[in-house]
Amino acid sequence: MPQHALGRELGLKVNPIPKGVGEKTNFGVTIEGLDLNQISDTDEQVKALSECIWTHKVVVVKGQQSLEPIKQWELVTRFDPDSPQVHSHGDMKTFSKKGGLLSEKASREVVGIPGAENVRLIGKGFQGEDHYGIKNLTIYHGLSNDFHSKKLPDDEFKAGNSRFQRWHMDAPLYARDPAWFTTLRCFKRPTEPMMNIRWDDDTGLSMKSEPGLTAFFSNVQTYELMSAEEKSIAENSWVEYAPNPYVWISKCGGKTNGLGLESEGKELALEDLGDYELKNVKTYPMVWVNPVTGERAFQVHGICARKLYLRSSPTEEPRIIDNVEEIRAFLKPIQERVLRPEYILLPAVEEGDIVMWANYMMFHTAIDYPIEFGARTMHQANIGASIGPAQMGLFEIPSLA
Repeated sequence: MPQHALGRELGLKVNPIPKGVGEKTNFGVTIEGLDLNQISDTDEQVKALSECIWTHKVVVVKGQQSLEPIKQWELVTRFDPDSPQVHSHGDMKTFSKKGGLLSEKASREVVGIPGAENVRLIGKGFQGEDHYGIKNLTIYHGLSNDFHSKKLPDDEFKAGNSRFQRWHMDAPLYARDPAWFTTLRCFKRPTEPMMNIRWDDDTGLSMKSEPGLTAFFSNVQTYELMSAEEKSIAENSWVEYAPNPYVWISKCGGKTNGLGLESEGKELALEDLGDYELKNVKTYPMVWVNPVTGERAFQVHGICARKLYLRSSPTEEPRIIDNVEEIRAFLKPIQERVLRPEYILLPAVEEGDIVMWANYMMFHTAIDYPIEFGARTMHQANIGASIGPAQMGLFEIPSLA
C-alpha cells in the first residue's frame, strides 16, 4: 500500500512520524481526521486502516478523546471478524490464572473496563473517582522495573533514570494465537520531566524519553540486519514455546536492556506449571511474513522459547536445542543488533491518541517512571488471530513424532 493511500482513499491526513538526524527507523505514521467511534460501521475504512497498520507497522491515530471503550473493542473485532471474540490473553479469569509474569498482582495490575472487559485498563497512579465505572482505583504496580534481574537502584530511578521494561510481542504463546494488531489508547500520561533510559549493559547506550511512552523496534529490520547464513537458518527453523509460558518464567529476571532473560536456572519444572494440554503448546516459524507487503520479520519471543529446531534447508534434519542458555546465546547476537537508539521509535502519543501496531512485525516495551511524575491511564485491546504465525511463515512446520 503506498505511503498515503489511506489518505487518498478516505480523505485523511497520513504523515510519517518525523525522524531525527541519524535515526534509522523505517516505520511509523500518524493519521488525522479519522473518528474511530464511527469507523467500525464502514468495511472500507476498516480494511484501509488494517492495510495501513500492516504497511507502516506503527500507526498513531490522533484526536480520539471521545472514543468509547466498547467502540475500541468493536474496531478490534472488525480487524479480524473470524477470530474468537475475546482478548488474545483470554478473559480476565483466564488471564489472572494463567498470566503468570504478566498478571501477578505483586508486579502488575490489569483491570477490565466494565461493559467492555476485553479492553484492559493498564496504567500507574490514581485513575480517577469514576473511570468508566472503576471507582477510586490507584495502581501502584503498573509499569515496573521489577522485571530486571539486576534492579535499578531506587535513588537513580527517582532521579529520572529508567530502563526498557520488557521487550516483547503481545502473544499468549499457548492455546490462542497472538493478535495481528494491538491497540493502545492514551487517556492520560505525564509529559515531564524527561527520563533517561539506560541499557545498563556493556554498551553504555542511553536515550531520552518523555514518561509514559511505549518504545518500538521493527523485527523486519532485525531480519534485514542478519547475515546470509543467519537468514538461511531462520527461514527454515522453528521455535517451541513452553506450556503456560508466563508461568514457566514467573520467577525469572530480565536483562538490564529489557531484551531476554538472565540464565539463572529459575524456570519452573513442567510439573509445576499447572494443568496444560500438549495440543495447546505453540510451535511457530522463526520468520513471519507480512501478508500485505511480503516483508519478513525475525519474530522469536526468546523469553518463552523452550526448544529451537534449527536447520538451513527444508530437507535438512533439524538440530534441537533444548537448553535455555544455548537458546539465549543463539538469539542474543541476532536480536541485540537492532537494540540501538537509532532503530528505536518512541512515538509522542498525546492524551486522546491511540497507537496501533502490527504485532507480527514489532517488539515493544513500556518505560517505567516514578509515580510522583503523575498518573498514566491506557486502554489496551487486541484479539487472538484467526490465522496465526504457523500459517504466516515460509514453510509448514513438520511433525517429528
